[in-house]
Amino acid sequence: MKTLVTGANGFLGSAIMRCLLEAGHEVRVLVRAESDRRNLNNFPVEICEGDLRDISSIKRAVSGCDNLFHVAGDYRLWIPDPDVMYAINVIGTQTLILAAAEAGLKRIVYTSSVATLGFNPDGSPADETTPSSLSLMTGHYKRSKFLAEQAVQQLTDQHKLPLVIVNPSTPIGPCDIKPTPTGRIVLDTLLGRMPAYVDTGLNIVHADDVAKGHLLAFELGKAGERYVLGGEDMSLVQILEIIDKITGKKSTRIRLPHNLVLAVAWLMEKAAAHTGIEPRATMDGVRMARKQMFFSSAKAKRELNYRHRPAEDAIKDAILWFCENGYCK
Repeated sequence: MKTLVTGANGFLGSAIMRCLLEAGHEVRVLVRAESDRRNLNNFPVEICEGDLRDISSIKRAVSGCDNLFHVAGDYRLWIPDPDVMYAINVIGTQTLILAAAEAGLKRIVYTSSVATLGFNPDGSPADETTPSSLSLMTGHYKRSKFLAEQAVQQLTDQHKLPLVIVNPSTPIGPCDIKPTPTGRIVLDTLLGRMPAYVDTGLNIVHADDVAKGHLLAFELGKAGERYVLGGEDMSLVQILEIIDKITGKKSTRIRLPHNLVLAVAWLMEKAAAHTGIEPRATMDGVRMARKQMFFSSAKAKRELNYRHRPAEDAIKDAILWFCENGYCK
């Protein structure tokens, strides 16, 4: 059984790749020619070079495969040219899913995000049924993922595809080589770069648990359905305090109002427009932080027998990996 994984060199994709290998899958990975491949080192996978914006490479990648895990995506909260993000996250996803359908793949798992979900007016955790719309999406990343998920759902319905959608929350853990925006919070705290915070909340989950959730969705998920793969709801200050607890540090931090941080992010983005270097704080990130991003995985627990470990374990594993791999110097 040959399974194609896109984005397997990335943070979550590499966790899914490892999970599939442990489950006995023969794995092919689609990676760009210039991509960082450290997460693929020493794993028995077939590497296929290509790009989600190149249909010929997509067709080569799906040829001869039985299954597809589409994990790749452009995950940035600031980007000089937003068209690139839409070309990868929306058009590239549509092209890949259609190519997989034409190749007759038996099972497809598409990695969306909780970013596509709405928020409940009473502040309770959102789930797969929480109403959402494009107008509620903050920033290009969330809009592109929302449009991509809509396109995938349309294709699934039109072509009766054997496709399941999963919506991971906020994964943390090892092998976050880039790192992701959430991984950067952990790393910045380790390096003493988080003297202040804003009042927000995140749903923290171990990347390896999300990977296992993908495998469960592959094995047990119903075609056309989507499943939130989350963990533990936590405020940002709780996350920072857990990092201090694990590292044995005692930090004093101040809580800043969102409007002040928004102004700082605006200045940082103006500077980034000239340097091309991604800013430490982004306006989209601050706008998202106005909401408590809490989510429920009840459906996945009920229908897939999905389980997750405590968020502190995920944070601990992330810290250990960053420190062992030279990020904490």
